[in-house]
This record gives sequence, structure tokens and C-alpha cells, in this order.
Amino acid sequence: MDYKALQNGSDIRGVALPGIEGQDVNLTEEVCKNIGRGFALWLKEKTGKASLKVAIGRDSRLSGEMLLSWAAEALTKEGIDVTDTGISSTPAMFMTTVTGDSPFDGAVMVTASHLPFNRNGYKFFTAAGGAEKEDIKAILAYAEGTDSLNAAKPGTVTKAPFMDTYAALLREKIKASTGMERPLQGLKIVVDAGNGAGGFFADKVLAPLGADTAGSQFLEPDGRFPNHIPNPEDESAMESIMAAVKTHHADLGIIFDTDVDRAGAVLSDGTELNRNRLIAMISAILLKTHPGTTVVTDSITSTGLDAFIKDKGGVHRRFKRGYRNVINESIRLNREGVDSQLAMETSGHGALKENYFLDDGAYLMVKLLIELANGKKQGYTLESLIADLKEPAEAKEFRFSVDEPDFKPYGTALLEDLKAYAEARDGWEVLPENYEGVRVNSGDGWFLLRLSLHDPILPLNIEGDSEDSVKRIAKELAPFLAKYKIGCEKFTDFIA
Repeated sequence: MDYKALQNGSDIRGVALPGIEGQDVNLTEEVCKNIGRGFALWLKEKTGKASLKVAIGRDSRLSGEMLLSWAAEALTKEGIDVTDTGISSTPAMFMTTVTGDSPFDGAVMVTASHLPFNRNGYKFFTAAGGAEKEDIKAILAYAEGTDSLNAAKPGTVTKAPFMDTYAALLREKIKASTGMERPLQGLKIVVDAGNGAGGFFADKVLAPLGADTAGSQFLEPDGRFPNHIPNPEDESAMESIMAAVKTHHADLGIIFDTDVDRAGAVLSDGTELNRNRLIAMISAILLKTHPGTTVVTDSITSTGLDAFIKDKGGVHRRFKRGYRNVINESIRLNREGVDSQLAMETSGHGALKENYFLDDGAYLMVKLLIELANGKKQGYTLESLIADLKEPAEAKEFRFSVDEPDFKPYGTALLEDLKAYAEARDGWEVLPENYEGVRVNSGDGWFLLRLSLHDPILPLNIEGDSEDSVKRIAKELAPFLAKYKIGCEKFTDFIA
């Protein structure tokens, strides 16, 4: 078993169940127990403590209970006391390490976010935050070896849900920020959990604060995900929550991914609050109390968002794709004395300085709910906060496959050629402050071509401010791309 193949950035992911042709199970009992042992060794090294306790939870995936039990058994063999929190959210698992008089030394979340039913994986936490890429490498290296803590006495497994405690933290944040005991009284708010772990939000956060949650849907955990993919980026998922808002005349709609580290929303008029719009909304809220703060985003955010943040008095820093990259850049800025309150990716991963820089979809929605309640009291709407956000008329993403075995040097050379080509072309402006790929302004639009970190893929994002501007930019770029060993049928059909 090549354990390194299970690493997905700062997570571990693999195939846990059979059922999809060509995808063999690699998260076997032996592998999962070795990963549990690897985490035990890493955690002992990280904390320097002889006696450890770990919380472990899971989302609604069909394989979740099985993977949880295997990891828990391995941890107890290493002398670690384990608390099984059952169905939980990823952010809640981090919160077990910082909550109460005796927080846990570490936490494990069994999840594969929005991936298909047969996939699963592990995320790891300490009070310092989520495991980084180098930490995952170390955990997997331990898993591949035979080292042990050589515990004289095995640990125990107890069952104790944590979601009630986590929900209470969110409720108290809303009450404290609004100064009201039932700040959502008179508001209708619908939740779509996509049959993941987010159903708690309707019954344990919204309803106790006075909200009418009738019309909420798919709250029951079901690892088959029978209604739609639990993913705020998925078109059918967003159409589902948008329809629910319109049908039930709701003041707000909320949608979570499977493990609740990402979220999207729908405004009262049924319009989507996602990607650039959601970043703009959270930025506008934070800039009220933190004027001049730096908002760190991923590389594909729009020109309109950049102007919006600057017009509100903030600083916008586009950085590399990958939610950990964005979060770590915001943390780095703060360490250097630059205030950065928000790190957010267009995927819906959003982390706030005030909340441990934890990417927590439920906490993002708490910020919206506070503003919704305060706005009702003071006479303004959520919609008004982003009324002056200029949005593109069109946006497209294409993914080019790199037909070269050693794709990284080939893709890097292509990007260097593109930069020189763009700098010499009339009407094109290469953005100087760019940390990923080549971003070019082209008349009434822009494009960004970048190289995937792990896959032989060159994603191309194009946005335009007028009708057919995306096609115009694509056609101008096509002769350059045609010189290279890359392919994208979708792009070829688009410019035809």
C-alpha cells in the first residue's frame, strides 16, 4: 500500500466502499487502523504528553461508522482515551480541542466532504488548528511504519455527542452580538443540509432563537445523498435551496456541504449568495468593525470583488487556490502585523480571525444571521450590503489536460510563454501582483490560466463584463493554446 497516495492536501481521502467501476477500496481495515496508529504517534510527538484523549466524529457517509471504529480501536491500542461524538461537523471536531475546562488533546473527523458515496477520509486537529500538508505526510509515514507508543494499558472508548455544545456556542454568539434573547423572532429561514451533518442548524441554532424553519429540507443524515450532492458549488443543490426560499417566502436560505465546513446562502428575493457574492457580503460585514482589514481570497475572484473591497476601505489580496493556502496567508499577514480578519475561497471555505481561523460554514452563516437580525431592527437588508458589487455578465471555467508525462515542467514553461506573449500583445495587461498562474485583463474582461498542484490539469477561468466577451477572450487565446500538447473538448466546442 502506498500510503502517500491517500494524501489530499491537508486531508486523507480514499475509496472506502465498492460500487464504482475502476475504484478499488484502499481504505481497508488494516490501512485505517494504521492511520489511527500514525495519528497517535504524531499527536504524542506534537503535544509531548504521555496521557492523551481524542475526540472522533463522522459525517453521514455510509462507511463513516466503520472508519470511525477502526481508527478508534487503533488509538485505544496506543493507550489513548477516545470519545466517539457520533454524527458531527468538521468545525465542531476542532472545537472539542478548545472548549470547556478539559479540552481534548486532538480530534479526528471522518469525512470526504462532497465526494461520492464510496469515498471517505480523515481530517485531524489539535488546539493549534487543522493538520497541515507536512503533518499529513508525517502521519502517513508513521502509518506505513511499525512504531508504537507501547502503551502499558489500552485506552477506553466512550460515546458522548458534542453537537449540542457546539450549537450552544453558535447561539450564544448570535445573542451576544444582537443583544437579544430571540433575535430571529419573526424571520423565516430555511436550511438545506443535503442529508449531511448540517441538519442540527435548523433545530438547535435557528429554532431556539425564534426563527420559523418550516420548509427546511434534507435535514436527516443519509449517506446515499438521495436528493442532491451536498455541495454549495453544485448547480442542482443551489437550485434546490433557491426554490425552497421562493416557495416558502423565506427571509434567508442556508445550504451546507456534507461536513459543514462550507456553506452558501440565498437572499429573500431568491438570488444566490455564493462565490464572489458571499465573500463580498462577509467582507462588508467585517469592514464595518475592522476598517482597513485585508481580505485574503483565492486567485479566481472577480475584478468586481476587488473593487468592492477597496471601495469599502479594505485591502484585497488574491492568493493561491486551496483553502489552507488562503488561511495560512491570512495568518502570516497577522503575524507580520498586518490586520487580516478574513480568509475566504470561492468554494465557500471561509475562516475568520475571530473564530480561530477555522473554516466553518456554520459560523459564516452566524455572521449573516447577526446582520439579518440587526438589519431588521435598524431598517436595512442583507441585499443592501452588496448592492454596489459589480458582477460579471459571463463567467466560464475550462480544464485543459496536459498530455505530457512530466506535466509540471511542461505546464510551467507554458505559463512563462503565456506571460511573455500577453505582455507583447496590444490590449492585454498582465497583473503584476499574482501568486498563481498568469492573470490578464483583456478589454472588458479577464482570464487566469494556472497549473494544478497535483494533477496534469491547466484550469482556465474567464470572466467578461458584456455579452459574448468570454467567447471573444477565448478566441483570442485559442491560437496560443493550440501550440501546446493540451486538450479540452469543452473549450474547442465553445469557440467553434
